[in-house]
Amino acid sequence: MIVVDGVSHRLGDQLVLDRVDVALAEQRIGVIGANGSGKSTFARLLNGLVVPDSGTVTVDGLSTAKDGREVRRKVGFVFTDPDAQIVMPTVGEDVAFGLRRSGLPKAEITARVGDMLARHGLPGFDDRPAHALSGGEKQLLALCSLLITAPRTLVCDEPTTLLDLRNARRVGALLAGLPQRLVLVTHDLNALADFERVLLFDAGRLVGDGPPADVVAQYRTAQS
Repeated sequence: MIVVDGVSHRLGDQLVLDRVDVALAEQRIGVIGANGSGKSTFARLLNGLVVPDSGTVTVDGLSTAKDGREVRRKVGFVFTDPDAQIVMPTVGEDVAFGLRRSGLPKAEITARVGDMLARHGLPGFDDRPAHALSGGEKQLLALCSLLITAPRTLVCDEPTTLLDLRNARRVGALLAGLPQRLVLVTHDLNALADFERVLLFDAGRLVGDGPPADVVAQYRTAQS
């Protein structure tokens, strides 16, 4: 359970979130809204990348402000631009980075990395330079590097926005098939049809919360 309780947050003089209250328990949750509505800041709250100015965010009772490291073990974050989270020179090293403190033997880590890459569209990519990959391959790498740590929840901030149609579909299909809880920030309203719940943000406030068809219709009406 992720609980956002009375959260407000400013960036400089701008109030980007205004008294947001919501509890998240469903497996598939979409987050929508116009640019500048506060949805990306909201997403960053969920694993402690952003700490609220007022109010609290807790994950299974852990405070994102006080227990950030433990929270991030439970909640992984996927950025729009995968270059923001690729930290190692090769694909294999980047995926293995999350297991560096696991205490596993090197051979076991190598085997787990190879299996992760094979299962998620990058078989045999272990020794390739990470930053030489295509945009779609980089986003798959970013996902593999998170999934290797087995988070319970993935928060994805427009993970297909920078991709061409083929790779957007490829990444979307991967996300759809994952067992983890997914919180997806997106402008692709059609991608949310099978979700259990959608949140709509406007001017920093949570203005819609419910089934996808209802909330997407509300958003379309507001934008027309």
